[in-house]
Amino acid sequence: MRILIATDAWVPQVNGVVRTYQRLEEELVKLGHEVYFVTPSDFYTVPCPTYPEIRLSFVRSKHIASLVKKNRPDAVHIATEGPIGWATRRICLKQGLSFTTSYHTRFPEYVTERVPLPLSLIYKFVRTFHNAGDGIMVATKSLQNELSLRGFHPLRTWTRGVNTDLFRPRSDRIFGEKKVALYVGRVAPEKNLEAFLKLDLDVTKVVVGDGPYLKNLKQTYADVIFTGAKDGDELAECYSSADVFVFPSKTDTFGIVLLEAMASGVPVAAYPVTGPIDVVEDGVTGCLDDNLEKAILGALKLDRDICREKALKFSWQRCVELFLDNLKLNNNAS
Repeated sequence: MRILIATDAWVPQVNGVVRTYQRLEEELVKLGHEVYFVTPSDFYTVPCPTYPEIRLSFVRSKHIASLVKKNRPDAVHIATEGPIGWATRRICLKQGLSFTTSYHTRFPEYVTERVPLPLSLIYKFVRTFHNAGDGIMVATKSLQNELSLRGFHPLRTWTRGVNTDLFRPRSDRIFGEKKVALYVGRVAPEKNLEAFLKLDLDVTKVVVGDGPYLKNLKQTYADVIFTGAKDGDELAECYSSADVFVFPSKTDTFGIVLLEAMASGVPVAAYPVTGPIDVVEDGVTGCLDDNLEKAILGALKLDRDICREKALKFSWQRCVELFLDNLKLNNNAS
């Protein structure tokens, strides 16, 4: 199958969306599929206001149309609601091509964090984007239920996987022998990081990641170790050196980092919200509580081996199978 994927999120960004599509491409190619991407690297870009790590593309629709014509894709998938996503959507509708989309991030909530606009208005805008396609891929059941109530359709399940060869228990203690509470992810306001950092706990707090809020948090929390962005073995060593993984976000739709932590044998502490409630087994692989301090203290008592065992069920093979099944459903429907 020839698959065209359009995404506004791409390297050098480091986030769950980028990592998902990088791994998806690897697995699809192994199965003999041809994958073509439309990314910001195809266009002139400028930094996004308030979030310079994200690049906004000045899209040339003719370029996307030429890629579609040249590659003659059997399936088109649009990953994001940015300029590239909207341009690809417009071309597909103009040419009568069916396409699927993904709901990766709580875009409406992220926008209203920065711009004083009604949440309902942003949801209407995003719903218009997604409902024009032939299927919306969603990572969790709870998010699927929520989007259904907001009028999104048709919704299709697409879970995530984890690289259990890379993310595994190791003997590393790169942050010392004191108990380590770790966060991995974007350092941005919507991640609710201060709910974790302000807690008075007898642990070493470590933040791995980059983002627009990093400088501010470094100045405010001098006792916290900020490593910047990490990947590969360096990232895996950060996970395995931790005793608890703290996920303070209330706006994520899944959280691949949850799986990476569990695969490393690290229990999770999080709020009982979409993402954690779908991935973390409360009292087994982590603790979910509206009191984050209580969740952290509870997670520190859990069995690391069981965390690893449960994470092994989230394979990239299953993730790719679901993705392909959703594309085939789309082709059959069209």
